[in-house]
Amino acid sequence: MIGIKNIIFDLGGVIINLDNQLTEDAFIALGTRPIKEYFGHGHAASFFKDYEVGAISDQQFIDNIRSQTGITATDEAIVGAWNALLLDFPPERIQLLKELRKRYRIFLFSNTNAMHLDHLQKIYRNTFPGAGELDDHFERTYYSHILRLRKPEVESFQYILRENELKGEETLFVDDALINVEGAEKAGLKGLFLRPGISIMDFQW
Repeated sequence: MIGIKNIIFDLGGVIINLDNQLTEDAFIALGTRPIKEYFGHGHAASFFKDYEVGAISDQQFIDNIRSQTGITATDEAIVGAWNALLLDFPPERIQLLKELRKRYRIFLFSNTNAMHLDHLQKIYRNTFPGAGELDDHFERTYYSHILRLRKPEVESFQYILRENELKGEETLFVDDALINVEGAEKAGLKGLFLRPGISIMDFQW
């Protein structure tokens, strides 16, 4: 990749496999309508975003789900449904990260939340026992609920560039959501959009 010295990877759908339908089905099994009907617009979408930037706690998020949906499920059941979409870390992708780190400065930037992060880290440790932590594969990791900024906000990308003294034109951002890639490009980064059916294994790095 001519001129590229740094790569910032998204996490969900890029490094770890996801299946959003599993969370949808799990909530329906708890007695809700399709979850998109609650979180797709208005104030519901707002509290979802609040959780992704760490503005509300895990318990507040769980309580908001109950108040929005009317379900009476336990905290444990709600957390299980919420985390159902998180699947697996393909070993070949982790191996690719190891190889790329020899040639590039690599970073991670994910829109996520405390419950998802805790669960996916457990998945990683269970998949690669004794191999350290997911974060070890990156120079720095940025999670929206800790950073208090989320993609596609231009400010979020500018923050990462400043903190690590990166030049936008030398930095590639990889994501499976086009809107996030567009946000990165507005901040001066190069963008790589992973269309459905395409993975990071399909490119010549």
